Amino acid sequence: MTTPLRIGFIPLVDAAALIVAVDKGFAAAEGLDIELVREVSWSNVRDKLNIGLFDAAHLLAPVAIASSLGLGHVKVPIAAPFNLGINGNAITVSPALHAALMEEIDGDRFDPMVTAKALAKVVAFRRKAGAEPLTFGMTFPFSTHNYQLRFWMAAGGVDPDEDVRLVVLPPPYMVDSLKSGHVDAFCVGAPWNSIAVDLGIGHILHFVSDILVRAAEKVLAVRQVWAEKNPDTVAALVRAAVKAAAFIEEPENRTEAARILAQPERIGVDAEVIQRTLTGRLKISPDGTFRESSRYLLVGREEAGRPDPVQAAWLYAQMVRWGQTALSPEGVKTAMAVFRSDLYDAALGRRPPEQPPAPFGAFAGPAFDPDDIRGHLEAFEVGRWKA
Repeated sequence: MTTPLRIGFIPLVDAAALIVAVDKGFAAAEGLDIELVREVSWSNVRDKLNIGLFDAAHLLAPVAIASSLGLGHVKVPIAAPFNLGINGNAITVSPALHAALMEEIDGDRFDPMVTAKALAKVVAFRRKAGAEPLTFGMTFPFSTHNYQLRFWMAAGGVDPDEDVRLVVLPPPYMVDSLKSGHVDAFCVGAPWNSIAVDLGIGHILHFVSDILVRAAEKVLAVRQVWAEKNPDTVAALVRAAVKAAAFIEEPENRTEAARILAQPERIGVDAEVIQRTLTGRLKISPDGTFRESSRYLLVGREEAGRPDPVQAAWLYAQMVRWGQTALSPEGVKTAMAVFRSDLYDAALGRRPPEQPPAPFGAFAGPAFDPDDIRGHLEAFEVGRWKA
């Protein structure tokens, strides 16, 4: 007897573990009959999960936290027993903005502090010239993309709420928006950065792994009430995702995984573009310049699938920093409780690892301590939070 499930996803490479779990039969082997439903926007995915049209979803990690806190929408507690992706985003800029930044670069162009300071000079020059503020696209107010852009800009002295304009765009619409000039840059997950480069309309300025060493990006999300009623199904779903992630991470399987993900009903882009993402070797400029990073996207290696509550605390801290919520002990506790490493460990029948999770590092600011979020926030000059 199989258990039918409907799971929503956005066409992004970090949905890989879900897609491969279904299309390679790992889910069926766990007794699950999964219908994957492709969506365009994160609000659609969130809403359909919250009201029960989806049993589970490929979801932005901060949306799971915001839903549990009741921020920006109705309050629906979410459990995330599996992390679908660590890192995987990039910041892509138009040729015009890229040229302007390169003129102001003083140092290593791949150092985010150097580019953030260059951005501050470009912003000041445009203001003096009476030009419109630069517009940056990101995928959702409660998104890693929003927080990563803000973290980067603010480190160079750019106020993301005063000096530039941030707009919300669904991931598949980013490229057309850059092409039409509606945005000057965007932060999005793969494969859309690479698509812009291949079309000759964008330069990848930074991998997000330049900005944050290890950033929780997407989670496998279920409603907390549903998880409590269906523990065996949750465990089966985690095991299927773990097996799929392990398959994807094997170098000899990358070609097949890319072909599966490239199907029109899945991500729907060229398999070669997806394979670049999985190997971490990306073309970053239309002239054919490539850049490689072993940390570009982690699907299963380095314990990437195990949810880390410290990551949830960092995302909550960003919500506080940018005025989306007030700092409270209850808020921190609720946020950290979303990332269910206990359910992950139980599904695999193992004890929690003795080694602590990989450190959460960033290119600027103090080391992050979830027990001292106030101290962390007080170290930054730019922000919207109230002490």
